[in-house]
Amino acid sequence: MKITILVGGKFHAFNLAEQINKKNFLKLLITSYPKFSLKKYGIKKDKIYSIYLKEVLIKIFNKFEVFRNFFDYNYHLSNYFDNKASKVIDFSDTDLLIGWSGFSKFSFLKAKKFKCIKILERGSSHIKFQKEILKDEYLKLGIKPNIPSDKMIDKEIEEYDLADYIFVPSQFVKDTFLKYGFSDKKIVKIPYGVDLKEFQIIENSKLEDDKFRIISTGTLSVRKGSHYLIQAFLELSLDNSELIFVGPIDLEMKEYLEKYKKYINIKFINKQKQERLKFFYNKSNLFVQCSIEEGLSMVQAQAMACGLPVICTTNTGGAEIIDEGFNGHVIPIRNIQILKNKIKDLYYDRVKLNKMSKNAYEKAKNELSWELYGNKILETYKTLIKNNFIND
Repeated sequence: MKITILVGGKFHAFNLAEQINKKNFLKLLITSYPKFSLKKYGIKKDKIYSIYLKEVLIKIFNKFEVFRNFFDYNYHLSNYFDNKASKVIDFSDTDLLIGWSGFSKFSFLKAKKFKCIKILERGSSHIKFQKEILKDEYLKLGIKPNIPSDKMIDKEIEEYDLADYIFVPSQFVKDTFLKYGFSDKKIVKIPYGVDLKEFQIIENSKLEDDKFRIISTGTLSVRKGSHYLIQAFLELSLDNSELIFVGPIDLEMKEYLEKYKKYINIKFINKQKQERLKFFYNKSNLFVQCSIEEGLSMVQAQAMACGLPVICTTNTGGAEIIDEGFNGHVIPIRNIQILKNKIKDLYYDRVKLNKMSKNAYEKAKNELSWELYGNKILETYKTLIKNNFIND
């Protein structure tokens, strides 16, 4: 089995490539990250092809709103990466071509002439569903929508049709594809894992001030529903409590969040290197993610591996890894009252909080490793190849 991966970003692609490489099935990883940034994944440089200019430019464009208004740089950069990647793949010597949505159209078109199976990785909901739910949320807040362009939507939908299979991380995502008429057999659900060496409990790490700390990590954005968590926290007004956000702030959210910076019990901490996140998790008591739309937020498993119960919305994909009432809670989107009730319950019942903390850690340790994910996805790949051979 020879597998080629192409991904214009990071996502969970490097973890997937690591697991495939361990079994000696990785032929080539085409990425927008420089080769040196993949050192910890143990993939030899001759198995990596880097198109790093895409990543350099996206970081520049994301900093200035003028670029966003001037041209659709996400679409053009995805096409640049896609076109370059399609020219370095040996389609005749690839059994499985795994491409990320938005970056795979040209490669999938070329692959049609060969026998390799085309798998599209889609980490978020169907792009039409994504556009509509995010557009609605932006309008609720009175913020100019930052949503996928029509060109990007058309490209992804073409990729959906070109793919033999679409891999998604949660039932939430799968349901959005079924809603748009896709066959159940074409959509394959496999939840993501977590690096248990990087995320773990650090003994005696809790601060001595005995504050009740709620943490949320990742980009502060409309999509992440950060505003709902802030509103719930302020309305609760819990004594000796603190809300901590760790991550960058989306450009369109900066002005909106400015009014909350006066609150001393709400902390906004800049983006941290992934290896440092465990220290923030270990100093906290509860993890909350209020996303309006996501596939399966990987920071949830990270928090669980560090012994934090998780409260999340249905649209984070968290129902795949969280057992309701045992190691966390899965609640509806946009429901501040339910969110407040769940937070308040754990704030006042520390025995329950500690028990859920232990349960979250055990679930992550025993069931959520990248190794288990790798075993499951490789068995699925083998089955697909076998079925394709039989059908031929």
